[in-house]
Amino acid sequence: MTNRQIEALAPWIFTLGIFVFWEAAVRLLNVSSVVLPAPTEIFAAMHRYSVPLLKNSFVTLWTTLAGFALAVGFGLLRGLFVGWSRTIYRGLYPVMIGFNSIPKVAVVPILVMWFGIGEVPAILTAFLISFFPIVVNVATGLATIEPELEDVLRALGASKLDVMRKVGIPRAMPYFFGSLKVAITLAFVGTVVSETIAANAGLGHLMVQAGSNFQMPLVFAGLLLLAIEGIGMYAVTAWLEGRMTGWAFRSQQSAGG
Repeated sequence: MTNRQIEALAPWIFTLGIFVFWEAAVRLLNVSSVVLPAPTEIFAAMHRYSVPLLKNSFVTLWTTLAGFALAVGFGLLRGLFVGWSRTIYRGLYPVMIGFNSIPKVAVVPILVMWFGIGEVPAILTAFLISFFPIVVNVATGLATIEPELEDVLRALGASKLDVMRKVGIPRAMPYFFGSLKVAITLAFVGTVVSETIAANAGLGHLMVQAGSNFQMPLVFAGLLLLAIEGIGMYAVTAWLEGRMTGWAFRSQQSAGG
């Protein structure tokens, strides 16, 4: 078996090992399913409640993707604006840090007052919690252009727009696609936080209801589905990063090979 095959199988082997250890520990220690259900109980709950789980997981997925799409569009535009000049960067960066420091769970009641209980607060919470990494990474990629390089380009007759279009934006793309991997996981966090507080559908809402009825296997089934959705979306963004910005890591791959 080659190293590449071992690397491809490693995540599956480690995941299987975790479930086997989990199952054995619960059985040997005789842990109640109300405290910590065994993986077999969780998979049984997934089969038993497959219809509501799939229905609510779809709601969570689409609201997360909607909030993430808003974060990508707004974050990219805002990052380009912030990174356009060092003055704007230094002026707005503290404001963005202050806004991001506000716990988004504290914003959910305000969104509910504005838009009511439902999917809109979940979408907006996913957006609010995930756009900050995109803005910061895009702005950083633009703001870290070497002054000497910019001076040379300006001396050759390039305008500020030319510098950004020819050098700044391509330079910021690895930062941008790297931030998407962080943002998509945060978007799921924002959606579930909102669903647990004020929603009538979604995995967060389902888990709250199951927890109130002490159906812990169903709660863990919801958590497992959230993990699967998060891993899947992370894999998609990582694939996009490799396709769109592979040139940025080509030299490192050549050196490592």
